[in-house]
Amino acid sequence: MNFPSSCGVLVIGGGNAGFCAAISAAQVQGAGKVVLIDKCPSEWAGGNSYFTAGAFRTVHNGLEDLLPIVNNVDTATAKTIDLPPYTEADFTNDMIRVTGKRTDKALCQVLVNDSNDTVKWLANNGVRFQLSFNRQAYKVNGRTKFWGGLALKTQDGGKGLIQDHLRAASKLGIDVFFSTSAVKLIVNELTGMVQSVVVIHKDQRKVINTDAVVLAAGGFEANPRMRAQFLGPHWDAAFVRGTPYNSGDCLEMAIRDVSAKQAGNWSGCHCVAWDANAPTETGDREISNEFTKSGYPLGIMINRQGSRFVDEGSDLRNYTYAMIGRQILHQPGHIAFQVWDSRTVSWLREEEYRPEVVQRITASSISELAEKCAVHGLEDKQRFERTIREFNHAVYESQRHNPGRSWDPSVKDGLTTQSQAGGLEIPKSNWAVSIDQPPFLAVKVSAGITFTFGGLAINPRTGCVISSVTNQDISGLFCAGEMLGGLFYDNYPGGSGLTSGAVFGRRAGEQAAYYTVPIG
Repeated sequence: MNFPSSCGVLVIGGGNAGFCAAISAAQVQGAGKVVLIDKCPSEWAGGNSYFTAGAFRTVHNGLEDLLPIVNNVDTATAKTIDLPPYTEADFTNDMIRVTGKRTDKALCQVLVNDSNDTVKWLANNGVRFQLSFNRQAYKVNGRTKFWGGLALKTQDGGKGLIQDHLRAASKLGIDVFFSTSAVKLIVNELTGMVQSVVVIHKDQRKVINTDAVVLAAGGFEANPRMRAQFLGPHWDAAFVRGTPYNSGDCLEMAIRDVSAKQAGNWSGCHCVAWDANAPTETGDREISNEFTKSGYPLGIMINRQGSRFVDEGSDLRNYTYAMIGRQILHQPGHIAFQVWDSRTVSWLREEEYRPEVVQRITASSISELAEKCAVHGLEDKQRFERTIREFNHAVYESQRHNPGRSWDPSVKDGLTTQSQAGGLEIPKSNWAVSIDQPPFLAVKVSAGITFTFGGLAINPRTGCVISSVTNQDISGLFCAGEMLGGLFYDNYPGGSGLTSGAVFGRRAGEQAAYYTVPIG
């Protein structure tokens, strides 16, 4: 392909949001040429979306609503599945609850109301969806029970999602250029409309004239300076979970060149428990999301000094995993040890905890486990052992005072460390079973940052970027994905990031395309 000097819609960023914007724009009748650029080389295609598990949170009416768009459920399997409806009220309440009531109401409403239709639009455009048996369901009493309001994922996770997007873009004639960085937005001084973008393509400076621009280039999670500046102390030490190319360039460009209004939680981010032996500055495109270590609700976490520091069972994993990395990051040395006994090890996700992807620390006694963890950075072996003894004692007392409760990882089962006899200073509120049946397993984890929550303010109806000077739409400039600010604060419901990218990417692309359609 020859590099273009002009186009109808220019999309900056090649993750899920960017491709949704490009595909949506190209589907508008009479729209001009759609071009997508990304500063990464082609071998890094997909942005952060490539590194995800491919989970999409969506409103649905139960199993029958989702069966037509998934490819991994036969008739016999369907009869064994318990998948209750997930309503607009459920999704809205989850957003409000986990963000501390700070999510922007208008953005949240668009996300929730458009989620089902957008997922089905993606399916119609070749995205291969599946029910997430391996990540979002447990087999309980012979039934497959989905939990946490999340059931859909893409086939082959983020890798499969990006493959599907690339195929759809090719079919629609969208030109995709890698190794192309946007460096300046140029605005018509009379109309205030964005009219062109200065880019560097393979070390050459070029100008692309365009009718509309969609910004979908991610946050600043791969930029240690900006992490320390906006997220605070220690954040420059966080592991980068995904692409090393999300360094905040386009956020700073939009704020500098067109006075784009800033919005959202600039000191907040999505950060998970991450393999402490993973690469520090970038994700691994082969191992990808398997470095996530999300089995902490099934056991306990102990810091380097031998103490627990968080309620591992405060909520279902979907509502805690995006903030648990923050808790680990602020522990001594930015590390912790996840610990289980033989009863819960079998419930851990194989793709995250199998020996091929994680260093498993195993032992036949707690004292032996402490000795082995000391080799990996544990400083106080005695406190480590005492912490587990005290945890076990609290579990025994709780069971004695609350007989009849049964362990069930698919619901908040109420098995806790607290009772009339007292309890722990830091409780475990659900799934609290004693750690006393060998063999024992520990895994060393750190904090893996996924994406940042601060971004640009947009018109929820159109996806148009708002000016900080006029508080009005910046004509011809749109935004979606991780660059959008205002949806998430401190935490987020699992799977809502990809849904947000698709919902607002689709909307931004369609609205941008209308700028290219001839009047009359």
